[in-house]
Amino acid sequence: MSTAAKTIAVPVTAVTLLEDRAHIERTVALDLEAGVQRLRLGPVSALAVDRTLHAELTSGHPATVLDVRVVRDWTPRGPRRPAEADSALRHRAHALEEERLDQEKRRERLQARLDLLGRLATDVLREIGEGAGSGETESARWARELDRIDAERDTYGEQLRTVAARLAALVAELREVQRAMDVTEEEPAELVGHIELTVEAAAAGPAGLRLSHLSPCALWRPAYRAVLDGDSVTLETEAVVWQHTGEDWSDVRMTLSTARSALATEPPRLTEDRLTLKDRTAAERRTVDVELREEEIRDLGPAPVLGLPGVDDGGEARVLHSPAPVSVPSDGRAHRVPLSAFTTAARSEYACSPELSPLVTQVVRFDNLSGHVLLAGPVDLVRGSGFSGRGTLDFTTPGAPVELAFGSRDDHRVVRETEETRDTAGITQRTVVTRTVRLSLSRFSPPGELGERVVVLRERIPVSEVSAVEVRLREEACSPAPDAVDAEGIARWDVPLPPGGRRTVTLVYELSASAKVAGL
Repeated sequence: MSTAAKTIAVPVTAVTLLEDRAHIERTVALDLEAGVQRLRLGPVSALAVDRTLHAELTSGHPATVLDVRVVRDWTPRGPRRPAEADSALRHRAHALEEERLDQEKRRERLQARLDLLGRLATDVLREIGEGAGSGETESARWARELDRIDAERDTYGEQLRTVAARLAALVAELREVQRAMDVTEEEPAELVGHIELTVEAAAAGPAGLRLSHLSPCALWRPAYRAVLDGDSVTLETEAVVWQHTGEDWSDVRMTLSTARSALATEPPRLTEDRLTLKDRTAAERRTVDVELREEEIRDLGPAPVLGLPGVDDGGEARVLHSPAPVSVPSDGRAHRVPLSAFTTAARSEYACSPELSPLVTQVVRFDNLSGHVLLAGPVDLVRGSGFSGRGTLDFTTPGAPVELAFGSRDDHRVVRETEETRDTAGITQRTVVTRTVRLSLSRFSPPGELGERVVVLRERIPVSEVSAVEVRLREEACSPAPDAVDAEGIARWDVPLPPGGRRTVTLVYELSASAKVAGL
């Protein structure tokens, strides 16, 4: 079996991002020899999952893959200059290390100069001794030479002491910086992976190879940007991608999936569910227990979650594709990948539910014309004045209505007051609870503002589920009567407000219960 000495590069060509990992695909053209041979491919990410590694020859070359495996090597991290995104501590440590090397070189030069001056002084003293023994008297020249040597030795000695003091200070500061880096920063292990591929070819020739494997440390989440421009809205769908797999993705085909490959696929176990009947007691027959509960009205999609712990796909795996090749560096930071954008007509209203909030909010409704589902995620809201805030977009199917709130109006105020009276009829012994809700709506407009603004007020009325409790809207006492009341008990008023105008809306309804009702 022959072993190739040269490492063959296998770049990443396609990536399928799952909720918490990535399926990476690589393609490369091989020049095979006849017989069994072992090829070394790479480098690849050391985080590649071994059991998911799969190799396949794509061309019609008569060859067979005998074995494929990931081999990891420890490569010491060589000296390198800090990158622009590195921390200030790392930049400071690099500057101190460079200055320390410069000071050490200067110290060596000064020490060499002092050694040379010492040998020169020895030669001058030897010359003085030999001259005095032979009767020569050049005391002026000898004194001049010794004075010059002593002056230079003092100068270079002082410089050497300054360099030594600076070196000691640099070493102490570098030690402190290194200790701080050890506490606050962790140097990642420099592991490099390669793929060893063993193939058997019946004849020499070119062949195409496709490699695929799973890799952790990669994920994505949906994000949106909604731009409101008059009566139209533009919704841009993006994918926020993070990856720290150890290798950069350059111009890859990216697919985004909500499949959860880590979840178990076993069906739930069936257990017995026994139903038993029992007779009601006499006290239970005489009374009807009721209670007030609040229910959230929803049209579609599961309950919302705080933040983005996972991809909300409505219970069915969804697949989205990037329209253009994507490059994502392995830096662990968020990178936005555009997916789609559409512009459509929007219906806008100023809505307020005083029981929940006294703010008047601009609500925009439009249809999902993106051609794909809109997964639940954050949405950046932009209107005429620029960025106005961030909201949440719920799971929406293609063609379904979308509702976004573009912030509250500071020039509107709503005050809510409630009253409740309780009375008991003498003959029927029915309990009647009368509730009155007053909504005071004001508009504070600057000078010169014209035109009315319609504010939609919504107030809820209880809905009875038992015949023993009746709820009745007293339209004759309402001022004005609601424009509409839906099946969920939501009363609606369309209140026009001129600049600086004020309106008061009164809602009156009754809850009537028989004498055997308890808990009201």
